[in-house]
Amino acid sequence: MKAYQLYIDGKFVDSESGECRPTINPATEEPIAMVPVATAGDTRRAIEAARRSFDSRAWSGMDVRERAKILMRIVEKLKDRQDELAQIESADSGATIRKTSMMDIPIGIEHFKALVELGERVPSYEPLPWIDMPAVSWNFVHREPIGVCAGIIPWNFPFMMAVWKIAPALIMGNSVVLKPATDTPLSALELAAAAADCGLPPGVLNVVIGSGSVVGEELCTNPLVDKVALTGSTETGRRVMKLAAETVKKVTLELGGKSPTIICDDADLSIAVDGALFGTFFHAGQVCESGTRCFVPALIYDEFMGRIRERVTHIRIGDTADYETTMGPVVSKAQLARVLGYIETGRQEGARLVCGGGRPSEMKKGWFVQPTIFEEVSNGATIAREEIFGPVLSVIRYQNLDEAIAMANDSMYGLGGAVFSKDIPKAIAIAKRIRTGTVWINDFHLLNALAPFGGYKQSGVGRELGPHGLLEYTQVKHIHVDLALERSKKFWYDYILND
Repeated sequence: MKAYQLYIDGKFVDSESGECRPTINPATEEPIAMVPVATAGDTRRAIEAARRSFDSRAWSGMDVRERAKILMRIVEKLKDRQDELAQIESADSGATIRKTSMMDIPIGIEHFKALVELGERVPSYEPLPWIDMPAVSWNFVHREPIGVCAGIIPWNFPFMMAVWKIAPALIMGNSVVLKPATDTPLSALELAAAAADCGLPPGVLNVVIGSGSVVGEELCTNPLVDKVALTGSTETGRRVMKLAAETVKKVTLELGGKSPTIICDDADLSIAVDGALFGTFFHAGQVCESGTRCFVPALIYDEFMGRIRERVTHIRIGDTADYETTMGPVVSKAQLARVLGYIETGRQEGARLVCGGGRPSEMKKGWFVQPTIFEEVSNGATIAREEIFGPVLSVIRYQNLDEAIAMANDSMYGLGGAVFSKDIPKAIAIAKRIRTGTVWINDFHLLNALAPFGGYKQSGVGRELGPHGLLEYTQVKHIHVDLALERSKKFWYDYILND
């Protein structure tokens, strides 16, 4: 069993306490590696290393094209190990090998590459209008890196989330301290191993593993940290905001969701039914923008439900190392208990169980939950209001589109959503009325590195990916060049001087 170390100041090191813990395969409940548990002292060492690296300008002062060359070497290292990384990610997170080898690792690497290439093109100089009153001056915006950026990532997409925090921060010239989730730290440490061989100055990237109450709180309160970027629950986001406020750090928060899927009565049901299943049961529902509320018009409700009952049987639960398996377990025993608790709440509140509702009897080990669908759910029901983060779909009947849109917006969340219709102009008009950060039309979950991702309302602050996400890692500096070059023309000095 492999033993990992923390990555601090360009070196792999043990935690100062020497404490380690196993990381567990959610599909087998067996340990797969030993990882160190960082202390507050370890975290401070990582922060101080990042601060030194930033202040030295060894990275932040480097030409962006030179930074890009180094980061592209990391991309190539990751490509060389793509198959191995897919196996590690599957075992560590409970994702199927089908998903990690087709999506998580290759698309994560492509996102890294795309963000670096995009970062090369973000101008550090932005012109402003010339001013001729009270005198001619040249004004422009200079964009520069923020400084030390802390990244706190969740357990559902460990590699992808590490890329989303590391790549934009580094290409824009910042130094990074990354805290992976304690349940799924391995791919972030493997990414650090790739970076260690590629010429990053010491301290530019650091990876520390530990609890939110120790490592996370140190990152959020330490005055040497300039920015915190979190992907996590809304509850955790509120805590991060409060802690960061003490030193007025910049924050970007990508938080929870309870995304609506609106099926129109003119939808192609072969696409809409499978799209609704994909929107909910991809990665066992452990996706922040999962379409866990499905709004179906009364006109086609019975036909839709008949089709979805049949199609859900094509989801195959099983060994995550088997390429034929399409849905794996939830990440932990605690998450299993949480999901089963919500299913029981749904029953108690009167929702009608269509399928699933428990653990699959054929799986003797692992934290598996059956794909579960409830119908005739009230939009006010607990299972329709709260983020479950598991394979549970609530189907809600509606009479007209205004009602569907009103129910879709009746949520504290606003991260994702989808509209299924053959009438694209109508679908776009509906999308514009949904208060959410991303809306898919006739699809779900597809994200690309060039488009912004983030939430409305309590689903977050700021954006990741695309130019919008890169600019979140920059400071805006206004530089004013006064062109009144003779003292006699600077009459405003005379406001305080009487000659």
